[in-house]
Amino acid sequence: MTNPVPVSFRVISVLALLWNLVGVAMFFLQTGMSAEQIAALPDAQRVVYEAMPPWLAISYGLGVFGGALGALGLLLRRRWAMPLFAISLAAVLVQMIAVYVFTPAWEASGAAGLPMTLLIVGIAIFLFWYARRASSRGWLR
Repeated sequence: MTNPVPVSFRVISVLALLWNLVGVAMFFLQTGMSAEQIAALPDAQRVVYEAMPPWLAISYGLGVFGGALGALGLLLRRRWAMPLFAISLAAVLVQMIAVYVFTPAWEASGAAGLPMTLLIVGIAIFLFWYARRASSRGWLR
């Protein structure tokens, strides 16, 4: 038997799904850029984009698709949301660290690029934590 869920659970689940669907859209926009679109980027962005190792797209995909499926699982109140958020979190951490290690991202954006990076990592951490909490409270089945 599962415990009744608070309204905040549904709100967080819907917001998590919307956030991650935006991530999926951004994944397709970034990985599907044509040569002309890449050339049209501001120089600093273009240099970072061109320096990204190809395997980074796999981490990016795992992060956003894992998050979107995890959010769907949360909305459906399924326990499999938790491992999907764990995969998403791990992939987000790999991606964000790799961007700063393997590309000139710091030179391109400096400290101004950190808030978005920290927001993405923070949301991934929160969603994993929240799914664990929901599971321990009996909200997931």
